Amino acid sequence: MVSIVPEVACSLGAWLFLYICFCYWNEHRSHEWSCRLVTLLHGVIVTCLSGYVALWDGPWPLTHAGSPNTPLQIHVLSLTLGYFIFDLGWCLYFQTEGDLMLFHHTLSICGMIMVLGLGKSATEVNAIVFVSEITNPLLQTRWFLREIGCYHTLLGEVVDFFFVFLFLVLRIGGGALIIYTMVISPDPSWLLKAGSLAMYIVSLGFMAEICRFIRRKMLKKYHSWTRLRSMNAPVKTNGHLAAH
Repeated sequence: MVSIVPEVACSLGAWLFLYICFCYWNEHRSHEWSCRLVTLLHGVIVTCLSGYVALWDGPWPLTHAGSPNTPLQIHVLSLTLGYFIFDLGWCLYFQTEGDLMLFHHTLSICGMIMVLGLGKSATEVNAIVFVSEITNPLLQTRWFLREIGCYHTLLGEVVDFFFVFLFLVLRIGGGALIIYTMVISPDPSWLLKAGSLAMYIVSLGFMAEICRFIRRKMLKKYHSWTRLRSMNAPVKTNGHLAAH
């Protein structure tokens, strides 16, 4: 564990340095703009790395829960842990996020510290990172599209669709499968199992917010459609159709 501390510290320093650079290069933008650029970059990098570890390098998380950590798994989790420490500090300082997101970050940090300290279970935690982070680039893209006034376009619709689809299929569906494997396996720590269940409950909280978003969006589209239909409907006057 002692040898991992410098790696995590370097990761934290790298993300902080990158944020400072983005603030300098985008001085006309808000601090949130620069932070979300860091988040977007982290999401892309960690999704690719954790996906490679989970799907290609192995071991397979659904059959080897609780197995010893591999060097590559340690590197990926150290990189991610440094980012989460940076982002939690940023959120606390600027007070931009609610309790659910802060709880999510705190659980993530504690879980990764535990896995790196125990020297096992990085296999399934890395898989959780993959299914969790794969939607993050799309989430940040939605925010940037809003900022530049391009959200209400076809591109915005496509981003929304894939964000919701991947969230439900991978984070909720795939996450449930990973958590189930962890719970029934005798090797992972009971504390890690409890933390993973808590993380999944947080994901269900995010899903509830997404469902409310979908409902608002569908209602808005429905009202727009009904207004357009009423405007285009022919008007009757004394039993005859009036010209528009």
